[in-house]
Amino acid sequence: MERTKHRPGPNLVYVFADQLRLSACGYAGDGRAHTPNIDRLAGESMSFDNAISGHPVCAPYRASLFTGKYTTSTGMVINEIRMNPNHRCFGHVLHENGYDTAYIGKWHLWASELGNHYEPRNSYVPPGTHRLGFDGFWASYNFHHEYYGMYYHADSPAKIPMDGYEPDGQTDMAIERMTRMAGGDQPFALFLSYGTPHDPWEPENVPAAYLDMFKDAAFALPPNYSDANDPHADDWAKLSPEERARIPDWLRVYYAMTANLDWNAGRLLAAVDELGLRDDTLFVFTSDHGELFGAHGRKGKNIFYEEAVRVPFLVRQPARIPQGAATDVCLNTCDIMPTVLSLLDLPVPDEAEDMDLSPFALGEDGEEPEAAFLQGTGATADWADGHEWRALRDKRYTYAIYRDDRQELLFDHEADPHQLRDLAGDPRYGAELDRFRELLARRMSRIGDTFERCTWYRDHWTEDRRIVRTATLSAR
Repeated sequence: MERTKHRPGPNLVYVFADQLRLSACGYAGDGRAHTPNIDRLAGESMSFDNAISGHPVCAPYRASLFTGKYTTSTGMVINEIRMNPNHRCFGHVLHENGYDTAYIGKWHLWASELGNHYEPRNSYVPPGTHRLGFDGFWASYNFHHEYYGMYYHADSPAKIPMDGYEPDGQTDMAIERMTRMAGGDQPFALFLSYGTPHDPWEPENVPAAYLDMFKDAAFALPPNYSDANDPHADDWAKLSPEERARIPDWLRVYYAMTANLDWNAGRLLAAVDELGLRDDTLFVFTSDHGELFGAHGRKGKNIFYEEAVRVPFLVRQPARIPQGAATDVCLNTCDIMPTVLSLLDLPVPDEAEDMDLSPFALGEDGEEPEAAFLQGTGATADWADGHEWRALRDKRYTYAIYRDDRQELLFDHEADPHQLRDLAGDPRYGAELDRFRELLARRMSRIGDTFERCTWYRDHWTEDRRIVRTATLSAR
């Protein structure tokens, strides 16, 4: 049974970037980053230093965030399919417990075709079940990644223009909406889903003033760069020779976008404080996944390497949460909904599949997960087999296995942070391999994950790229 209802707790502001890796934040040690506001937030927050994107792809991450379930339970195995709404979600709990909700920005759980992203049939999410309980203010779109001259939808397919640079306009809107909600008699929950610093990393896709900050900065290829494409990579992860030559220029735009993101995060934090909400508002800053930029012979995400899965996760509420503190507990995407709802003193749905780690946010002891369980269920946005993997990441090691050739990998990311030395073939690590094999079998069995090919979901769970069956609805 769910916990009984309580009087609603603090407000919630949940801010998540798109493709911002932890290592590109100043507080995480990147001297090139210009992130003074995010760094200041880290100094006022509990930092989950081992926060992991359990499926580092846009749509699968969002499905897990809102349901507390793994990809093989939501069915959101690739991008550009439409999520089945028959789940008890984050928004439902907030709404039912008296929260005024607002959702601004990218959604990415609605499209049902690969392409035609700007057509309302793919970008407009109508009011009702497919908004997953976010029944209040809505200013969203499925996805796009050009940041000038863009638009959003409210409660009709009509496109509402977003003037200027999109993250700036979204932040203006969030501050205006938060100001209105703060004047009401309900607690509020504001979700702000930025599109940056996701590619395309073209100079015209970021304000010139931010690009100018990095005009003299040197950007080199990563230390674990490979000239050869990863043989397990899908088409979104492969690099052409022309793209490889552009990686330093891409990095310059990426850091410029991140600097703008930081400025907007600072404006939002200032508004929370100016409205007198600082102690009554749980403020979360995170990202859906990272980016490789040529590391391990890959671009994009959708892989278990550190550059793709390590994300910032900062939680601030000065009246309750220790400031400038950190925890090394392994927080996974499916842990977020149980953890945040518990911090709001709200019920956690029984069907959520992972752990409430709220004691660690409060600086207390609690039950720790043995490792974060990660899933890769196919190509980024197409029904293409041969790219599926599963992985575990604990505080020291990353273990992974591919489905097709059963290749295993083991990295000591404490001693080898760039994951250059695969230890799976070293007999000295046989006991570690056995430990991870057994743990992986248990984690997969617990949620009914049978390590299917990507096209299995196309053939069994979807019709016309719409998910019609999930683990919640029918036995596998």
